[in-house]
This record gives sequence, C-alpha cells and structure tokens, in this order.
Amino acid sequence: MDDTFKLPDMTEGDAAGDGGGAIDASVPLSELPPPDTRRWVVRRKAVVVHAVRSGSISLQEACRRYHLSVEEFLAWQRAIERHGIPGLRVTRLQIYRETDEGRAVK
Repeated sequence: MDDTFKLPDMTEGDAAGDGGGAIDASVPLSELPPPDTRRWVVRRKAVVVHAVRSGSISLQEACRRYHLSVEEFLAWQRAIERHGIPGLRVTRLQIYRETDEGRAVK
C-alpha cells in the first residue's frame, strides 16, 4: 500500500500529523467503512479518525459501530498525530515504539 496517500479534505498539516490545520469538511457516512469491517487497513482507520475529528460521527458511535475500545481509537489518533497516516500501519508499530522509547530515555 502506498503510504503517501492523503484523505480528501485534510490539510497538509493534518496528513503530516502535526495538528497544523483544521479539518474543514465532514466525512459523509457513506464514505465510512462498513460496520462489519474486520480487516483494518490504514485507509479505513484514517477515515474513521477523520470522521470523528470532523464531527461526522461521535467517538462513542464510532466505537459502538466498529466494536472498538476508546483506547484503541485513541491509539489510532495518537499514531496519526505522532507519525502521520503511515503510523497506522501495524507493521510499523514496533519501529515507532522503539523510537518513542528512545526519545523518552534521553
């Protein structure tokens, strides 16, 4: 999967994960992943986070709809804030964790 994609209606700051811009548009519910989603690829996670941040769906509704814990959703949101959308890749979690732990030690 290409790690450089951007969600529609996200500013460069949002895609980079630095919080540098406001999210301007809500996500139509038709663009959300189906409620029975089992395979959480980067794009689906990013769309759900974007929908909650834009107010298209509440955090509680997203968690209920996708059978997520609040902690899991917040982990997705933190991954975007710290590492951008590529931070949502499960295969990169170990690398990012090691980098974060190294920074904390210094």
